[in-house]
Amino acid sequence: MIAKTASKKAPKQGMLENVMRQFDNAADIIDLNTNIRKILEVTNNEIVVHFPVRMDNGEVEIFTGYRVQHNNSLGPYKGGLRYHPTVDIDAAKALAMWMTWKTSLAGLPYGGAKGGIQLDPNKYSVSELERITRRFTYALGDNIGPELDIPAPDVNTNPQTMAWILDTYMSTKSPAERSTNMHVVTGKPIGAGGSKGRDRATGYGVFLTIKFWAESNNIELRDKKFIVQGFGNVGYWTAFFLVNEGAILTAVQDAYGSIANEDGIDVDQLLEYSQGNKGSILGYAKARTIDSKDFFSLDCDICIPAALGNQITAKNAHKVKAYLIAEGANGPTDVDAEEILLQKGIDIIPDILCNSGGVIGSYFEWLQNRNGEIWSLDEVMEKLEKKMKESFSTVLKTSKERKVDMRTAAFVIAIERLEEAYVQRGIFP
Repeated sequence: MIAKTASKKAPKQGMLENVMRQFDNAADIIDLNTNIRKILEVTNNEIVVHFPVRMDNGEVEIFTGYRVQHNNSLGPYKGGLRYHPTVDIDAAKALAMWMTWKTSLAGLPYGGAKGGIQLDPNKYSVSELERITRRFTYALGDNIGPELDIPAPDVNTNPQTMAWILDTYMSTKSPAERSTNMHVVTGKPIGAGGSKGRDRATGYGVFLTIKFWAESNNIELRDKKFIVQGFGNVGYWTAFFLVNEGAILTAVQDAYGSIANEDGIDVDQLLEYSQGNKGSILGYAKARTIDSKDFFSLDCDICIPAALGNQITAKNAHKVKAYLIAEGANGPTDVDAEEILLQKGIDIIPDILCNSGGVIGSYFEWLQNRNGEIWSLDEVMEKLEKKMKESFSTVLKTSKERKVDMRTAAFVIAIERLEEAYVQRGIFP
């Protein structure tokens, strides 16, 4: 299932500024070592590749691909690849930094990376996307690898994309080495070495953090109304698990528009409809179409932005009526908007905690490939819940102890772990 985003021309500007302001805020609070601060505020490697691909009509088109590797002090680089018109070097840098904080917070032996190709995948056939993906993989060459940098699906990429990358990468290795490179990507189809549960890991993680938050505040999720921006993999699975808990999905927004029904929207029926409607939720008979600019002002208890960055800004934050925002996407709330939301008493489960189920699920897949193991779905989900619970509890505890919001607490934990690694290991030479 290809993830759909909330806006075909969603703004990308400001993401790098946002992540740096978040980092500086937490670094000041913990009085981060000046030298370590210098290291963490820059990226290790920024790779830009231009490569030709022959289109179905015989013409050659040149594409630009990116891979930014932020920091690998805790382990190999890890992060998604997205296919979107807003992909550029600054967006990749911001997302790579968030991945470093996310993997550190989750206690995973990974660093942060991100990348993708600047294109609108809707304009290309499946065979063209396959050739683009394979050529991009070849262009990246040894800049990715199972013990160096492990890509995963992101916006507009999916298990099929990962299977193409895997096959292309393995084809560049000698026959004796190929089977040892199965873990070069995660989020693969089951038949190509993927893990059970990886498809739902991010959405399940978002659901779990909402559930843990509700429990910590003595709130019942049953009959609570929630809205979801983005009805791709993350949005669908988050909604699926929340509805199973008794919550009511009242509005959805995707790349094509927004729909609402205060009495509730059937998650599986909407998925079936969108899959048969070229991925669009518009025209769904059991909900009315609403103006997309009014989406975040809808009356609800929980708001789940699960599309692109910079969706909740200073311009619309004051309209938000939800008392909880659970960030399924990376960087959906900008810094100025967050100040407004916190002043209104709205809680925010930050992206580096809320959507970390995806990278945790990827870690489990990586481990299974590496060790030649196959875990059952129940095993994966149980391990995922345990890991998410540990992270959430630590963030909540730190938030209360330091009297800071959850995002600041999450950043403090993540950065302190990286600082400890540098203090213990030293800096070469």
